[in-house]
Amino acid sequence: MSRFFRAKDKNDNSPNKEEETKDTIDYHDFQVRDLYNKGVNHMSNDKFNDAIRSFELALRIDPKFVEAWIKKGYAHFHMGDYSFSISSYDMALNVDPDNYEAWNLKGLAYYKMNNYEKAIECCTKALDVNPRDGMVWYNYACYLTLNGKVDDGMEALKRAIEIDISHAKKAVRDRDFENARAEEGFMRIIEVVVLESLRQGYDYVGKIVWITGMDKQDVEDALLRLSMKGLVTIKEKKSLTGKEEYYELSRDLSDKLGEKKRMGFLKSKQYSAPIQEIRDILEILDKSVESVKNGEISQTIDSFEELISPQKHGNTMIEQFFDQHRDLRLYQIRLKDKGQEYLDSHKSELTGLLQNIIEKVRSGPLSKTILD
Repeated sequence: MSRFFRAKDKNDNSPNKEEETKDTIDYHDFQVRDLYNKGVNHMSNDKFNDAIRSFELALRIDPKFVEAWIKKGYAHFHMGDYSFSISSYDMALNVDPDNYEAWNLKGLAYYKMNNYEKAIECCTKALDVNPRDGMVWYNYACYLTLNGKVDDGMEALKRAIEIDISHAKKAVRDRDFENARAEEGFMRIIEVVVLESLRQGYDYVGKIVWITGMDKQDVEDALLRLSMKGLVTIKEKKSLTGKEEYYELSRDLSDKLGEKKRMGFLKSKQYSAPIQEIRDILEILDKSVESVKNGEISQTIDSFEELISPQKHGNTMIEQFFDQHRDLRLYQIRLKDKGQEYLDSHKSELTGLLQNIIEKVRSGPLSKTILD
């Protein structure tokens, strides 16, 4: 009899049984998420052993929790336990072979172990999954250069900079590129950093050295090359000690890139975006309003991407409309996650945000005054 009743219990499909099962699953999900969050908090406080313990407890309940494996690997990485770190990333990749973050971090662990061949392999896998991540391209450039493949490293670095210009500024101070400094490709990257510094209003050699952390001789050599190419103009200003040289972008280049003018210590500066870019941004904003009103989800996502991507108009949007750029990014994420239903229920908020930006652009030149 007991065997019969046990069989009945096992196959019991009553609503109460289903409800109990659902409650158990929900409780386990809550436990896992709670332990994971505790681990993340421990990491933020540099308590890596405690973090690892929390992630391990979460993984006992859900061994397929990819983020917990990745965070566990990163905690081991911070403690210098690179082999354990790699093992954790491997567990994440067993569950999700296309997780480019795990591939990238695994490559970083191999880099710390001076195993550049393995690091390159991991970066290649990461880029196969997501070729738009500038940080992965940057790491790839480091590993290739350190492994003696300087030309390939410079090509990878160019890709990183195309995605995010800030990688150029990082590269000129990075010792991983020490054996690439004599390469023409790297000299051009130094020139890009100097041009960007001039665009930001840092017009003296000393200021450029201070803001970039570059060697003074590298800056002076780059300015000389840029002046010979007609991209930079050398100016002179009288001072109490005599004449001082400073530098400006050539007029043609300034019109194309836009330029900040710094008026002096603790004084205001103005940023003027290129006129053509202002027109482009306005056109995209108008197009975005129409696509939102018409409920065109794919067109709206594409338009938002043009406004927030660093490869398009993201940098100018951040300079001019930091808060609105942040809101656009949040809406972009939600539109991608929730799709048409989210767009239909948030038309008024999206339209209001876009109209607000349009009014600010059309009220005058795309410029603002900031106190340094």
